[in-house]
Amino acid sequence: MNEDIQEQKLAQECALHMFSEDAASKALGIVIDNVKPGCATATMIVTEVMLNGYKTCHGGMIFSLSDSAFAFACNSQNQAAVAAGCTIDFLRPAMLGDQLSAVATQQYQGKRSGVYHVEVTNQKAQLVALFKGNSARINANVLPDKTISKNPKD
Repeated sequence: MNEDIQEQKLAQECALHMFSEDAASKALGIVIDNVKPGCATATMIVTEVMLNGYKTCHGGMIFSLSDSAFAFACNSQNQAAVAAGCTIDFLRPAMLGDQLSAVATQQYQGKRSGVYHVEVTNQKAQLVALFKGNSARINANVLPDKTISKNPKD
C-alpha cells in the first residue's frame, strides 16, 4: 500500500512540474484534473477562438487536448517520454461551450516504448474522439531532483 501512495505522489509531482512548463496547454485553458501512474484526465472548454469555419471545434484543438492528457499519463512515472506517433478518430463534433474531457490510459509500457489510449467525451458523456499515442522514453527524468523510476515489468 505504501508503494502505491509513493507512486501516486510521484505521478502528481511529475504532473505539477510538467504543467508549470506547459505554455501550450495553459494557452488552450487545459486543466489537468487527475493523474495517477499511467493515467491522466485533462479538460478544456471549447471557446470561440477554437471554432473552425463550420462553427465546430477545430480538430487540432481536440488533438491538442488528447495529446496533453497522453503526455501527462506517459510521463507520470518520472521517466521522460515523448510522442513517437499518434492517431485520432473524430466521432462527433464539439460545439462552442462544450466541456471536453480526455482520459488517457496506459495500455502497455515497456522499457522504452508505450501505448496509450485517450477517450474524449463532452459534458453529456458522448464520445467525441478516440486517440492512440505511442510514446518513447528518452532516458531522462521528468523531475530534475529525482532519480529515474524503475518499472518492475522491464
